[in-house]
Amino acid sequence: MTPRDDSDANSNAHSNPWSDLDRPPLNAVALRRALVRDGGRGGLWSDVQVVARTGSTNSDLVALAVDGKAAEGAVLIAEEQDAGRGRLDRQWTAPARSGLFFSVLLKPTGVPVERWGWLPLLAGVAMATGLSRSAGVDTALKWPNDLLVTVEGQERKVGGILAERAGADAVVVGIGINVTLRADELPVPGAGSLALAGAVTTDRDTILRTVLRSLEQWFEKWRSVGGDPAASGLQDTYAAGCATLGREVRAELPGDKSITGEAVALDGDGRLVLATAEGVQQPVGAGDIVHLRPAGSTGSLGSE
Repeated sequence: MTPRDDSDANSNAHSNPWSDLDRPPLNAVALRRALVRDGGRGGLWSDVQVVARTGSTNSDLVALAVDGKAAEGAVLIAEEQDAGRGRLDRQWTAPARSGLFFSVLLKPTGVPVERWGWLPLLAGVAMATGLSRSAGVDTALKWPNDLLVTVEGQERKVGGILAERAGADAVVVGIGINVTLRADELPVPGAGSLALAGAVTTDRDTILRTVLRSLEQWFEKWRSVGGDPAASGLQDTYAAGCATLGREVRAELPGDKSITGEAVALDGDGRLVLATAEGVQQPVGAGDIVHLRPAGSTGSLGSE
């Protein structure tokens, strides 16, 4: 796999006398050694590349996959993104080396296409599990693709997920995690970071390895049962850690429509089920969710 920017992120950062010493570069060689499969291990990750800067790791990896230049299990990481995207084409930008911005190429072989919509939810569970293990931070999932932490008693968004098709048989899943963002660097009031949430470590190499191993475990388990969310345990695990369930929410839908109700369940297709004031249970498959009031007890995937 040859990323668009193939400069060595490690040497670039070390050669800059103004590098932020609190934000060391990722060790690409060590990451490859720890993660890339070999004949004896047979793991998921086939290649790990770190670039100093790019527009969007998702856009780059989708293009590489479509051109046949990236294999299943490819991981592309950027120390800085200047055109990172979230859902609804929202921008995701942050100072260099202040977070983890990466994309992975997955091929859900043997999984019906109608179940591929579970991949962002699967990535959310993997992120939450990995961050709890590595950073010691309790996390909660906001349906469908955000990760929340608590900063000074308030829920803040610390990470997001964007999944995109890459040809007929593959999906690129992009993940962004704010690691060392300081209060004066937060892009919006609702943002947060692992550091602000009291993480026991902000070592990005350690966090990335743990998140990718968690993602591998969940993906292989889900794929091995044909993407069945119940048999893989994904549906129950997501629901247990979902901060959206039990809350009054507004679902902002395409076409300037909205639905307000209590989020009561996650159905077998990964849709959020809202109980409206009219007594209707309405599944929502796509939309922007606004939490209107705190839940009685917020779900969380805590440290293990």
